[in-house]
Amino acid sequence: MLVHSRKGKWATWAVFFLLFLPLFALPLLVVLAASFATNWSSALPSGFTTGHYTAATRGASLQALTTSLVTAVIASLLALVVGTWAALAAHALKKRGRRVLDALFMLPVAVPSVVVGLAILVAFSQPPMLLNGTRWIVVLAHTVLVTAFAHQSVSAALARLDPAYEQAAASLGARPSYVLWRVRLPLLLPSLTAAAGLCFALSMGELSATMMLYPPDWTPLPVQIYAASDRGALFIGSALAVVLMTTTVLVLFAVSRIRTKASYR
Repeated sequence: MLVHSRKGKWATWAVFFLLFLPLFALPLLVVLAASFATNWSSALPSGFTTGHYTAATRGASLQALTTSLVTAVIASLLALVVGTWAALAAHALKKRGRRVLDALFMLPVAVPSVVVGLAILVAFSQPPMLLNGTRWIVVLAHTVLVTAFAHQSVSAALARLDPAYEQAAASLGARPSYVLWRVRLPLLLPSLTAAAGLCFALSMGELSATMMLYPPDWTPLPVQIYAASDRGALFIGSALAVVLMTTTVLVLFAVSRIRTKASYR
C-alpha cells in the first residue's frame, strides 16, 4: 500500500470496505444465503435447506455444469494457442503492424457479446461451414470472445521479456525453433497459465452470445441459471450460481498453483 501514515491507511481501508462490502461481497453473500433458503422474509432469504444443492448437482444441472467445463476448457486452450501465436507474430512486426493486429483481436470485446453471437450465427448457418445447431458453434463463440484476453496477456509478457536469454541461446547456435520452444515459451509459462485461467473464468460465465447459439443438447450452466431465475426459481438459481462460482474458483486455484510452480522454474 502506498499510503504511509496511520490515518491514511485507516482511511484507505475504510473506503475499501465501504465500497467492497455493498458492491461486491454483500450480493454474493445474499446469493449464498438464498441457495440454502426456503422462503423470503422482507428483503432477505430465510429458512434453511440443502435440497436446492441436490437438484443443482444432479440430472440436467450436472450435465449443464459438465457442458460449461468442457466448453471452457476447449475454448481456453484454443484461445491460448491462437492468442499466443498472434502475440509472437505481432512481436516481430513494426509498431504500426502490431497496433493493427492488436485492434483486430480486441474487436470482439469492443462490441457487445450479443453482437458477436449474432455475427457467428449468421456466418456459420450455411454450408460449407454449417455449425448452427451443434455444440461447436458455442465453443467457437467462446473462443472468439476470450482470445483477445489471451493475446493481450501474452503480448504484455513478451514486452517485459528480457531478450538477453534468446540472444544468448542464438549466439550458441540454437535454431529459432529451439529458442522458441526451449527458451521463450518456458519464460512465458507463468503468463500463459494466467491467460488460460482468465479465459476459463470468462468462458464459464459467458451468457449473452451463448443464449443466441446453444442447441438443446448443449446447454451451459449460465443459461440454466438464467432460465431458473426467469421462471421464478430463485433458490435453485442461487444454488446453481454457487456451484458455478465454486467450480470456477477451484479451477482457478489449481491454475494459480501451476503458475506459482512455473514462476520458480
